[in-house]
Amino acid sequence: MTKNRKFTLVSRPDGEPKPSDFALVEEDLPELAEGSFLVRNHYISLDPAQRGWMSDAESYMPPIPLGDAVRASAVGRVHASKNPDFPVGQWVVGLAAMEEYSVVEAGGFTSPVDASLVPSPTNFLSVLGAVGMTAYFGMIDDGKPKEGETLLVTGAAGAVGSLVGQIGKIKGCRVVGIAGGADKCAKLVDDYGFDAAIDYRGKSQAELEAEIAAAAPDGVDIIWENVGGIIMDAGIASINEYGRMVLCGLISEYNSPEPVGTRNLWYLISRQATIKGFLVRDYPPRFPEGIAQMGQWLAEGKIKHDEDIEKGIENSYDAFMKLFSGGNQGKMILDVSPEE
Repeated sequence: MTKNRKFTLVSRPDGEPKPSDFALVEEDLPELAEGSFLVRNHYISLDPAQRGWMSDAESYMPPIPLGDAVRASAVGRVHASKNPDFPVGQWVVGLAAMEEYSVVEAGGFTSPVDASLVPSPTNFLSVLGAVGMTAYFGMIDDGKPKEGETLLVTGAAGAVGSLVGQIGKIKGCRVVGIAGGADKCAKLVDDYGFDAAIDYRGKSQAELEAEIAAAAPDGVDIIWENVGGIIMDAGIASINEYGRMVLCGLISEYNSPEPVGTRNLWYLISRQATIKGFLVRDYPPRFPEGIAQMGQWLAEGKIKHDEDIEKGIENSYDAFMKLFSGGNQGKMILDVSPEE
C-alpha cells in the first residue's frame, strides 16, 4: 500500500519554531469517498503566513490542528480519482498541506491548471499563483499607483515585494525597496529595476528615516508593508498627504512573544493617509484576470521572478526557516516530486 509522508505540527511554537514543534510521520492513504480525488503533490509553497496558522490566536484562518500536516498551497497531479472533473494525470493547484499526497474532497479549494502553458509548474505557486495575485490585486486595487508617484516596498527582495516593485515601475512610479543585505539590495536595482534600495540591517529607526528621505526626497505616496516594527514606523514617517499603505505582512513580529505595533500613527492623521490590510482570499474569482495580465508582462519581459527550491519532504523545517533568516532567494518552494 502506498504510504504518505507528512510534515506535522505537534506543538504550537513559542517564538521561533523549533524542530521539536514538528514531526515527519508516515501513514497509509485513506480510501477515497465518492466525489473526492487523491493528488500526488509535486511542489509545496512555503510562506510566512504559515507561522500565523501554527498559533492558536485569532486569525483569518483557523489554527492548524495539532497532529495535522502543516497547511500549505501545493501543485501536483491527480493520482487517483472518484471525481469525473479531476481525471488521473490532471495538474491541479490548491490549498493542501505539507505532505506527499493530499485527499481533496468534493467542493475543495483545488483547481485544474495547464502545466504546458508555463516553463515550470512551480510558477503556479509564485508569479502566477497566490504570490503573484497578492502583488497584482493589492497594488492595483489598494495601492492605486499613478504615474510619477513614489512607492516604498519593505521586504522588497521577497517573492511578493519584488513583484510589487516591478508592478510599480510598469505603472510609472519611482520605486524604493528596503531589504536585508548588500546582495539583495543590489538585486533590487540590477535585476528588478528598482530606483533605489536601502539595507535595513544594523540601522536604527532614525537612520532608516534618513535613508528613506534621501531616496525619496519628495516623500512616499504608497507604502507596501511586509515587515512591521521600526521599518514600518520609518516608512510611515515619510508618507505624503493622502498617501496609501497596503499592509500585507508583519514578518518581523511573527516569532515575537508580544506584538510590537506601530508608534507613528499620528502621521496618518496629520497627512490624511490611509492604511488597509490586504488578503488575497477575496480574489479567486478574479484570478483569471490577474493571471492574464501577469502572464502578459512576464512574456514581454517586464517582470522577472526567482524561485528558491529545496528538495525533499524531510527538509521541510530547514526550508521553512529560511523565510525568517532571510536565506531564501526568491519564492520558497519545497520539491516533493516522486522519483522518476
